[in-house]
Amino acid sequence: MTMLISSSTLISPLHFLPNSDPPYNLLQSQPSLSLLSKCKNIQTLKQIHSQIIKTGLHNTQFALSKLIESCAVNPSGDLSYALSIFESMDEPNTLVWNTVIRGKSLSSAPMGAFDLYIRMLVSGAEPNSYTFPFVLKSCAKSGNTQEGKQVHGHVLKLGLDSDVFVHSSLINMYAQIGELYCARQVFDKSPLRDPVSYTALITGYVCRGCLEDAHKLFDEIPVKDVVSWNAMIAGYVQSGRFDEAIAFFQEMLRAEVTPNESTMLSVLSACAQSGNLELGRWVRSWVEENGLGTKLRVVNALIDMYAKCDDLETAWTLFEGLPQKNLISWNVMIGGYTHGSLYKEALCLFREMLELEVVPNDVTFLSVLPACAHLGALDYGKWIHAYINRNFSHLTNPALLTSLINMYAKCGDIEAAKQVFDRMETRSLASWNALISGLSMHGDANHALDLFLRMVHEGFRPDDITFVGVLSACTQAGLVDLGRKYINAMIEDYKISPKVPHYGCMIDLLGRAGLFDEAEALMDTMPMEPDGAIWGSLLAACKLHKKVEMAEKVANHLFELEPNNPGPYVLLSNIYAIAGRWDDVARVRTRLNDLGIKKVPGCTSIEIDSIVHEFLVGDKLHPQSNAIYEMVDEVDRLLALNGHVPDTSEVLYDMDEDWKEGALSHHSERLAIAYGLISTKPGTTIRIVKNLRVCGNCHSATKLISKIFNREIIARDRNRFHHFKDGQCSCMDQW
Repeated sequence: MTMLISSSTLISPLHFLPNSDPPYNLLQSQPSLSLLSKCKNIQTLKQIHSQIIKTGLHNTQFALSKLIESCAVNPSGDLSYALSIFESMDEPNTLVWNTVIRGKSLSSAPMGAFDLYIRMLVSGAEPNSYTFPFVLKSCAKSGNTQEGKQVHGHVLKLGLDSDVFVHSSLINMYAQIGELYCARQVFDKSPLRDPVSYTALITGYVCRGCLEDAHKLFDEIPVKDVVSWNAMIAGYVQSGRFDEAIAFFQEMLRAEVTPNESTMLSVLSACAQSGNLELGRWVRSWVEENGLGTKLRVVNALIDMYAKCDDLETAWTLFEGLPQKNLISWNVMIGGYTHGSLYKEALCLFREMLELEVVPNDVTFLSVLPACAHLGALDYGKWIHAYINRNFSHLTNPALLTSLINMYAKCGDIEAAKQVFDRMETRSLASWNALISGLSMHGDANHALDLFLRMVHEGFRPDDITFVGVLSACTQAGLVDLGRKYINAMIEDYKISPKVPHYGCMIDLLGRAGLFDEAEALMDTMPMEPDGAIWGSLLAACKLHKKVEMAEKVANHLFELEPNNPGPYVLLSNIYAIAGRWDDVARVRTRLNDLGIKKVPGCTSIEIDSIVHEFLVGDKLHPQSNAIYEMVDEVDRLLALNGHVPDTSEVLYDMDEDWKEGALSHHSERLAIAYGLISTKPGTTIRIVKNLRVCGNCHSATKLISKIFNREIIARDRNRFHHFKDGQCSCMDQW
């Protein structure tokens, strides 16, 4: 809102003469200067500036320093405007120099504060104890060690090292640029032992992960204030030592030190990241009893805590109850939905946020893009990418670009993932890993392994995540010798100890190749117990190679390890069905029913015009259900004409053959494909996502559908991508 200023309230021009500041009390009472504290935007500030010029106040250093301060330090100000005023002054005093140095230190180019400091010295203005904290802060933010040491020399020369704020700023500066030895020297050589200096050094130790040193120093503080307690609690949270952070908080309460907002943000973060809902509820009650329950930052932290502790209902209630939401509020709620696998809700909330004209940031997109990836919502993901390019002039955030690579890969557009990767100016290890993993999922083992070699050639050192992608590529392509080579290189050349996912890839690879003795030997040498995924991959290999006796042994391990998982029962039942052992099929199915375990229903999603449609087996809830089933019948007719014979061996044994074939036709992926055929133009690629492994019958049917309708069909199941085209699949029937 524009602020109107009446000229009748101002003293007459010509009252103030150049270079002659009148008494301080007289200046303080000037209406123009008092309005500066209420200024909310640069337009109003310029209006006030014009009034200052009219009254002659611009001839006083005090008035100009106040004007510069409003421009340079105020979040709604304009640093460039402040600097233009500063450059118009003939002989700015130390107060004015300090103000512009402070403004520059807070900017995105903080080293400009050091340049201004050099100009200040050249001009003959003498720095004081208010100058150095901001100059030192700019050196710390820029990581400029040499300049920081030069400023330290000036501090000693002027005898200002005994000033408590300059002293703590020196320690902070050295600590932030990684010179902990220098920081400790400054601390030890000074007689100052105030809480600010202690806390500055503790913060330095914490930032570098030296928590034991920080704790020892903390114990030495004669009087511990809330800031020093906060530094320790935050340090333990940042290091993932959540129990110790909570213990410190409880000790703080026993010491009768009153926590503040910053304390509670760290404590709630510890609860959120450790998943300790019970403690989080207790913290919430403490927050509300002590008057912090209305603070927006604290409520946002509570929303985040409840969401990450899987209590999304309470998180939503808190979010909805906020009288005013800021961007962080939206981000934690969207992130909470993504964390809780409620991907549709995350995208809906993001859409609502945009409708309310709340401008998203990188954090928002880092929550929304994984939601698109999980749903296979390619159109929505493309729209978000376009939105980012349209509203953010130059996209350079490696984490965000990596998230885009991951989204495109998981949505089935691996070419777009490659394009994002190729256009990156600076690649991180995570971006290499994302594309290697994406290529592996799509069964493009050759390109995945070539990319790995290129990554190493460019000087990147692979980590354990890299090797999961590499070994997965070998698994998808059945490259047994290469798999052995890379797991050996991982151990011997890179000194990386294999984890469960690496063993899982190798055992899956060996099992698919029928090398069961080697797979079992590897499982016996694992330093940890094989998990359900490893035993499950071996059971799937037993099905592939019709190893019934071994399947029984493997399934029994799974029954003990995951008693409530229906998957092993269903898979063993199918193995018996393929072998024609119907009595055993009945026994396993009866046991499954007696235990009350429900089979996870197959669910397939397809995105049409940025809307995700989901189908279950035999689903008739879709508004276009009649048209979908008409297309299903037409597809079945054309499949029969082209020689497709449904494989009913895995369908319930007590069904008639006609019913068995009908059940197969109504699998969720067949319904999704039928909907894609009636909803898109001829020749359009159809992309579907299934929550389970695609069954053999649907796999063979989809290959033929791609040929009959001249469509490329890209299907993502629980394990990998299948690219169906011209009657063939990229997996070469090995999945």
